[in-house]
Amino acid sequence: MNVRPLHDRIVIKRIEEKETVKGGIIIPDTAKEKPQEAEVVAVGKGKREKGELIPLDVKVGDRILFGKYSGTEIKLEGEEYLIIREDEVLGVIEGAAKAAGGKK
Repeated sequence: MNVRPLHDRIVIKRIEEKETVKGGIIIPDTAKEKPQEAEVVAVGKGKREKGELIPLDVKVGDRILFGKYSGTEIKLEGEEYLIIREDEVLGVIEGAAKAAGGKK
């Protein structure tokens, strides 16, 4: 990816949940809610406060939860990403990367 976020911004990619159909009902993509869980793809260098650079708490590879209406959607090389500020991150899912890797 050729995007480097500035300051306290991060680039994330939504993690799509696997669709399981019960009772033969298929929900069209337009009716589905977008997931609020994502993987951090790139991070900025940090926020400046009083001339001091404060590094971000999240790092590349973290799985995070974010608000429903957070960020700005962008499309790069056919993939959809979101650019959000670090303060829009609601939480980091601890151990999620290990769990996801173990299920493959």
